[in-house]
Amino acid sequence: MSAAADIAVYGTGSVGGYLGGRLHGHAAVRFIVRERMRATLRERGMTLTDLHGFHRTIDGASLDLCTAPADAAAPLVLVTVKSGDTAQAGQELAAVLPPDALVISFQNGLHNADTLRAALPGRTVLAGMVPFNVLQREPGVFHQGSSGELMVEEHPALQPYLPVFAAAGLPVEPRRDMAAVQRAKLLFNLNNAINALSGLPLRDELAQRGWRRCLALAQAEALGIFARLHLPVAKLTPLPPRWLPALLKLPDALFARLASRMLAIDPLARSSTWEDLQAGRRTEVDALHGAVVELAERAGRAAPVNRRIVELVREAEAKPVAWTAERLLGELRETARR
Repeated sequence: MSAAADIAVYGTGSVGGYLGGRLHGHAAVRFIVRERMRATLRERGMTLTDLHGFHRTIDGASLDLCTAPADAAAPLVLVTVKSGDTAQAGQELAAVLPPDALVISFQNGLHNADTLRAALPGRTVLAGMVPFNVLQREPGVFHQGSSGELMVEEHPALQPYLPVFAAAGLPVEPRRDMAAVQRAKLLFNLNNAINALSGLPLRDELAQRGWRRCLALAQAEALGIFARLHLPVAKLTPLPPRWLPALLKLPDALFARLASRMLAIDPLARSSTWEDLQAGRRTEVDALHGAVVELAERAGRAAPVNRRIVELVREAEAKPVAWTAERLLGELRETARR
């Protein structure tokens, strides 16, 4: 183990690798990785790129790579593991983090920060949100394929780190409404599974009205449940969240003009669910569409569209299935009518 780290990245997948790689050199960053990834990064180093032309290569010898959870002790810990691994991460961190450690959950889903808080009593745990897509094009090569700035729950402990993130090209917007922000991000994350089932790059998928209509069904169902439970949804784009399903159903040319003003996506971007399916990993569909299903049950309602998407992704985890937009849309419409 090298000298003490300023920041530990707990889970060096696509998001963790990219965030840690950008921060490397602006702070002493330690990556907690699996042995296979440690060997890969030591040999190949890291390559970081983005849709705006950023390009950086980091020699593997300069990376602080550790495989033991005990090495995660640092003043700031970024948790970037998959949602299904959050409880275990919390248990492992509880044994090593100092009482004054700051933990930020940069994970998809609605409940990861709460899970970490339960496992880490006395520590400051903040919810964070990564709005942009990161694809690990090959081991050690991390590409940011869409636009956006990080958001983190507002807290005094966050303030000393804001200049570090800004210098690394990762400006952070502190928010007082992170629960509403996470619900807004969930609406966009509902496309992860649809993108994976399409097999297309994000930009190509969203360019086709049929796929967008599938997403519109899932979003409209989620928005109805949020409204039923009186759960606010933050406005992260120029359009109010409730208008998103209508935007998605517009003709292709009109959608392209309006969407380009809200979000830039390059041709390489793919969803994390697609990446997981390609790698044979279990996806986060339970933390995304499954979260909508859970909220629906709490509201005394059904969420047939999102429930069916969970089922379809689980089937795809076991055996790849080729979908067309027309077939998936028909499947989801039929499910909603039952």
